[in-house]
Amino acid sequence: MLLILPPSESKRAGGEGAAIDLGRLSFPELTPQRASVLAALEELAVDLDAMAAALKVGEGLRQEIERNRELVTSATLPALERFTGVLYDALDAATLGEGERAFAGRHIAIHSALFGLIGASDAIPAYRLSHDSRIPGVSLKRTWARAIADTLERREGIILDLRSEAYAALGPAPRRPDSFFVRVVAEDGGGRRRALNHFNKKGKGEFVRAVIQSGQVFADADALMRWSASAGFPLDHGREGELELVVANSLAA
Repeated sequence: MLLILPPSESKRAGGEGAAIDLGRLSFPELTPQRASVLAALEELAVDLDAMAAALKVGEGLRQEIERNRELVTSATLPALERFTGVLYDALDAATLGEGERAFAGRHIAIHSALFGLIGASDAIPAYRLSHDSRIPGVSLKRTWARAIADTLERREGIILDLRSEAYAALGPAPRRPDSFFVRVVAEDGGGRRRALNHFNKKGKGEFVRAVIQSGQVFADADALMRWSASAGFPLDHGREGELELVVANSLAA
C-alpha cells in the first residue's frame, strides 16, 4: 500500500540531521535523476537573479531561494516534518507516535520536484523548486515522468494518489484496478457534490493522518472504503480510476 502526497511550497527551516545523502533516500532507482536535478539547481543558484526568474520567485521570497545554495551541506529533517502548509498542518506529523512514524515511513511517499518520490522518513534539506520551475538544461517532466511512472508500476498493492494533477502528470500512477487518483469533494444537504480547491488539502491531511493512526494495510479498495466510512472519511467511486473523498460541506464554508 502506498499513499502519494504532493509537496508544499513552504518548508520548515533548519534541521537536526546530517547533510543530504542521495544514496539513503527511498526509491534508490531514482538516484541518477536526483543527482542530475540537484547539480543543475546548484549551478543555477550561483546567480540569484537568474534563479529567482527560473523559479518564478519574487523579492519577498529571496531568503527561500538562497537555501538552494546550501543543498548539499545544510541540515536535514524527515520529509514529513520538512513540508508545512495546510495539508501537512492537518496531518500534524509532530504529534505522531514512534510506531505511527514507522508506518508512515513504509507507506507514505511525497513527490518532490527536486528529489522525485521520497519516503516520509527520508532526510532532506529545505529547498525551493516547483513542478513548473524552469532550470536551464533540465526538463523536470522529461526527467521525472517516465522514471517515476516505472517506479510506481513496480509497486505492489493499492496506490492512492493524493497529489495535485500537476504533480501527477510529473510521474503518473499506474492505470490498474488497485490504483486510484483521489479527489476531495464536499456534499451539501441535498446530496450535491462539488470539488474543493484550497480546502481539499485539509481533507487530505486529516485523511492521511487517520490512515497512519489506523496502522492498517488495506488489501483492496473495498477494504479501504469499509474502513474509511467507519473512520468518518467516506470514499466513493468517482470517474474511472478515481475515488472521491467526501468531506463535510462546512469545511468549505
